[in-house]
Amino acid sequence: MVRAAWPAESATQAPTSPPHDPGGGETAGGSGTGTPARSAAAAPLRLDIQGLRALAVSLVVLAHAGVRHVAGGYIGVDVFFVISGFLITSLLLRELVRDGRISVRRFYARRALRLLPASTVVGLATLCGAWLCLSKIRFEEYVGDALSSTLYVVNFRLANAGTDYLNADSPPSPFQHFWSLAVEEQFYLVWPLLLWAGWKLARRRTGLVAVPFAMLCVISFALNVRVTATSASWAYFGSHTRFWELGVGALLALFARRLERLPTWASGPMSWIGLVSLLVAAVRFDDNTPFPGYYALVPVLGVALVLAGGCSPARYGAGRLLSLRPAVWVGGLSYGWYLWHWPVLVILPMASDRPATAPFGLVCAAIALLLAWVTLHLVENPVRFHRVFRGRPVRALGLGAALTACAAASALVATGFPPPIASDVAAPGLRSALTGAADPRARLTELLEGPHHSLPSNLTPGLTRIKGTLSQLYRDDCHIGYLSTATPPCVYGDRSASKVVVLFGDSHAAQWFPAVDRLAKEHHWKLVSMTKSSCKVSAVTTVYQGKPYVSCDQWRTKQLARIRSLHPALVIASSSDAADLARPSGDPRRQWTDGFKRTFRELVRSGAEVLAIVDTPWPKGDAVDCAGTHPRELERCASDVGDAVKDPGKKREITDAAAATGVSVIDPLPWLCGTGGCPVVVGDTFVYRDDSHLTESYAEALAPVLGREMTALYGADLTRHPGRVTESPAGR
Repeated sequence: MVRAAWPAESATQAPTSPPHDPGGGETAGGSGTGTPARSAAAAPLRLDIQGLRALAVSLVVLAHAGVRHVAGGYIGVDVFFVISGFLITSLLLRELVRDGRISVRRFYARRALRLLPASTVVGLATLCGAWLCLSKIRFEEYVGDALSSTLYVVNFRLANAGTDYLNADSPPSPFQHFWSLAVEEQFYLVWPLLLWAGWKLARRRTGLVAVPFAMLCVISFALNVRVTATSASWAYFGSHTRFWELGVGALLALFARRLERLPTWASGPMSWIGLVSLLVAAVRFDDNTPFPGYYALVPVLGVALVLAGGCSPARYGAGRLLSLRPAVWVGGLSYGWYLWHWPVLVILPMASDRPATAPFGLVCAAIALLLAWVTLHLVENPVRFHRVFRGRPVRALGLGAALTACAAASALVATGFPPPIASDVAAPGLRSALTGAADPRARLTELLEGPHHSLPSNLTPGLTRIKGTLSQLYRDDCHIGYLSTATPPCVYGDRSASKVVVLFGDSHAAQWFPAVDRLAKEHHWKLVSMTKSSCKVSAVTTVYQGKPYVSCDQWRTKQLARIRSLHPALVIASSSDAADLARPSGDPRRQWTDGFKRTFRELVRSGAEVLAIVDTPWPKGDAVDCAGTHPRELERCASDVGDAVKDPGKKREITDAAAATGVSVIDPLPWLCGTGGCPVVVGDTFVYRDDSHLTESYAEALAPVLGREMTALYGADLTRHPGRVTESPAGR
């Protein structure tokens, strides 16, 4: 998962998460523009809050720009959530005290004037930039992101997308940063009404008002901790796991009067402790931190201490630093900078055909800051303070509805005008060519050596459909996710057959399912699939989200026992080369080899023939996105043979383990690479669906080649021939 526009998360995903200037100028702290709020509010101007905004947005922008020293800059979103809860609740409380009620109409009118003019301009500009410069393959996805951003539900869309293992490493959307606005607006759909109801029931006693809201915060925090351990994307983007952060700010506002009586000898150190905790989190956290979870307490409590200390400002408190003029100026631009920085960081490197390095990222950040200043003076302030809307909430709500309708209509219209993808003449059909060939391997080699400059006009499936084309294995939920240890039956091929073949490993074993399933149907095998995300064949403990991948070890043990009970004729084992050992020894190569030996011995004990397939070569990056960007220059997407092997040592580890246990090995590298490199298109078929996995159509087309190799090893009826490694020409 991409963290904040990162990815993810993970949060991925990032995985970095962009915050925004929540609530802007409707607050006791003054406007998000540096201009005092033009209302009847009597609260003093809190310049330290502007400085907090500046710190938060700067951390986020630097993290997204690639400055590795502040990899935890995604905590800025948590800072903004707490500030928003504090300031908006302060505003609502003043209205309750003054009028005895909350005008929901005025509240949303202020929100519309504060947020929508700038977000609409940025959203439309981002949509145009995506059409012109970003992946043509993913434009439909970007349009969906734009529409869901307009309707403030993009966080749910991102949370759901983050659970898709095969799309987890896709480049982030230029609209991803709108997720935090969505969380806030979902909170403010209910918060004014809850606050008003609590105020009435508690008869204006803030202590009693706080009790039920504190309980809701505890529930939301507990959900955050639980969901972080089970679904990182939902924990990161979900409103139910983030409401407690806004709630902490709201609770501070309820006790602001009491906090004003804090002695300065206490408030000053409080503010410094809070500020230092924010900086420590930004420096110490990274994409491997299981965030939010318990770790979110650090920035949330840190900003709470700064806000609480600022209620009774000490002469030498942190507010003195945060109130410096440069910090206040940046804080006034924080909303616009937040809106602009992410699309600029995503689009400008693609538009200029430059790598997204940290120095270039800082240039992009500076451009975004300039755009924020222009937007403030030409869009935000002229609309927000225009006399047409002053004191006229109905007009402001009408403007908000019009802007929302305009943005939504633009996104819907864009679906009918996707960016064109150029193509060339038709190419030979790969599946039919290999199926009808006397020597499928030789015919494949001929096609691999052919020219691969442009997308063929008969590409099947079309480039825009490749990522959405999944084998039945995935449609049936038979590829197990990271946290599960389930063992569903998942029987394919000829289900009535007595001869059992098992497909075992991670998603790089699952990518062979179309080929193995075709062979199983042709040769009347019962195919049982056992695959789990990133779970390696080697019996070693790897790392997942910074912790030992224990569920993989548990799943592997259960599946090996199940394989013994099935008494299969053949087990086909494969896994990706990409993994880090959780407990590396002094000789990690030996550790991997021993792990393969342990697994291979267990498989051999089942009485089965065992075939290990070495990992496939990898493309330079996301091959589909690259081809969409360079449809007539596909050589820019092809990888060199030497660079395509993810971990050259893995083949040696596998073959050493196989030789010691009597297991056969196939290296598929010559099925994907020719002497000129590893193309992304062969014949009429695209090779990769992302940055490492084969497409369903290419894997299925390779069935005759794989079948011929298996016949050479085991005979037509899977009777074992002496185990050997099938090598590519010239020892590749």
